[in-house]
Amino acid sequence: MNDMRIVERDVENKTNKISARGCQVYYGDAHAIKDVDVDIEDKTVTAFIGPSGCGKSTFLRCLNRMNDTIDICRVEGDILLDGEDIYDAQVDPVQLRAKVGMVFQKPNPFPKSIYDNIAYGPRIHGLAKSKADLDEIVEKSLRRGAIWDEVKDRLDKPGTGLSGGQQQRLCIARAVATEPEVLLMDEPCSALDPIATAQVEELIDELRESYSVVIVTHSMQQAARVSQKTAFFHLGNLVEFGETGQIFTNPKDPRTESYITGRIG
Repeated sequence: MNDMRIVERDVENKTNKISARGCQVYYGDAHAIKDVDVDIEDKTVTAFIGPSGCGKSTFLRCLNRMNDTIDICRVEGDILLDGEDIYDAQVDPVQLRAKVGMVFQKPNPFPKSIYDNIAYGPRIHGLAKSKADLDEIVEKSLRRGAIWDEVKDRLDKPGTGLSGGQQQRLCIARAVATEPEVLLMDEPCSALDPIATAQVEELIDELRESYSVVIVTHSMQQAARVSQKTAFFHLGNLVEFGETGQIFTNPKDPRTESYITGRIG
C-alpha cells in the first residue's frame, strides 16, 4: 500500500515539459489539427493513439518544428518547451531539434559507420572537445540505446549493415547523443518484428528515467504497455487525454470507447 502512495505522489510532482495551447495545423486549406491543448510531463511516456490520418503524427511533428520543412504547412497557437515558445522567431530549429530528438517509423541510419552515426550530432553541435570526449559520448549513447554490447567490436562498420531492430536502436542512440530533453518517436516499432519490438519497448521504459518520451503508435497494446499518459486523436481533434489506465479502462468520451473497443478505426 505504501508503494502505491509513493507512486501517486511521484506522478503528482511531475512538471510539464511541453505545453500546447490552441494548436492548429493547416496543410494549405485543409485543417489537420484543431485547437489542441495538452501538457506533456517530464520523465513520462506519453502515447498518441487514434485511427490513421487522425493527426497524431502531424501534432508530434509540431513539437520539434519538423512541419517547417513542408511548404504548405502552417502552425498556429502556442507550443512551449520549459515555458519558452518554440515558434518564436529567435528560436533556431536546428538547436531545438538537438533538445527535442526524433526517431522515425522506418529505421534511417546514415550511410556512415556506426561510430559516425552517433558522433554526427555531437560534432555539429560542438559537444565534444576532443576525440576522447567523442569516444565517451558514442559509448554512452550506444549503451543508452541498449546496443553497445552488440556493436562495440564493429564501430567502423556501416550502420546500414545492422538488422532492422538494431538499426532502430542505433537511431535511438543517435537521437540521445545530443543530450536531448525530449524524445519523439513516430511509430518506432511498426517496421520491426515482435522480438525487436519488445527490445525497443523495454528501452523506452528505461529512457523515461532521463527524458520526456512521446510516442505515436497504431498499437493500443503498445500504448498500454509503455505509456503513463495517453492522448486519443480523432479527425484532427484531441478527444481525450489522461492516465493510460483510465483511458483504456474507463474512457470519458464515447468516441474513445468506440476506438478502444474496435468500433471505429
